[in-house]
Amino acid sequence: MVGRIFGIAAYSSTEGDSVELSTIGVFQLPKASAAVLAVGGRVAWDNTAKEVTTPAAGRFPIGVAVEAAGNGVTSVAVRLDGVATAAA
Repeated sequence: MVGRIFGIAAYSSTEGDSVELSTIGVFQLPKASAAVLAVGGRVAWDNTAKEVTTPAAGRFPIGVAVEAAGNGVTSVAVRLDGVATAAA
């Protein structure tokens, strides 16, 4: 998260430094183990836990799941929508 922009860094950088971000595309991201996500379902970013989960208050909408990921699964493919986001 950079302000209201969610993206995947093109390379490693120190927090606070400039970095190139991909804000659209499909990426494998860490997922809250207990979250159950359906194909095409909206997903959100928990910026405290640094993982994808279901939309809820305090989480940032980032796109949709492009694969199902049930309880116990720790990553999921997500299609980022490239839209600036704010916590719900």
